[in-house]
Amino acid sequence: MNMSLAIARNWWVLLLRGLFAVFLGILAFAWPGITLLALVAVYGVYMVIDGIAAIALGAGARHQGNSWWEMILVGALGIAAGIIAFFWPGVTAVALLVIIGVGSIVRGIAEIVAAIRLRKHIEHEWLLGFGGVLSIAFGLLLLARPAIGMLTLLWWFGAWAIMFGVVAMAQSLRLLATKHRLEGRGGQTPTLGVT
Repeated sequence: MNMSLAIARNWWVLLLRGLFAVFLGILAFAWPGITLLALVAVYGVYMVIDGIAAIALGAGARHQGNSWWEMILVGALGIAAGIIAFFWPGVTAVALLVIIGVGSIVRGIAEIVAAIRLRKHIEHEWLLGFGGVLSIAFGLLLLARPAIGMLTLLWWFGAWAIMFGVVAMAQSLRLLATKHRLEGRGGQTPTLGVT
């Protein structure tokens, strides 16, 4: 099985990732009275679930004999950040911003690297790269404004989660179309071309 088909067959993991991100983004806007403790819990749950999904994507490609270590790294970092959030519930707002900010920047870099490496294997790889740019921008914004209020932090998180989720869902639908096309050809196409 070529790498293009191995990646495309995991389209549903990326879709779940996107749906969960959008759900949490909407929840952030619908829950303006959230406390810091509740925000840390929401962030922790999101990062653990997103991390598991990213590892599943990377492991799916690796299981087929391909290396997609960037997504495994993104997943491991996400799970670590989620665990930190759970076991450090008394974290201050500034410390929370630093954790989220640095994690978002590292995650974004890994996603951009993955997009560059996968450009010969998937179409519209720029969506993955754009998701990385959004993560980096979100992280830099948090680190640049550590004294923001809780409501502003919540809105920033909500906006980022919705935008990231929409990009992930768009990429998943592109992968589903690629899966159908490659399976229709018996999965023999070596690459999908560069967009």
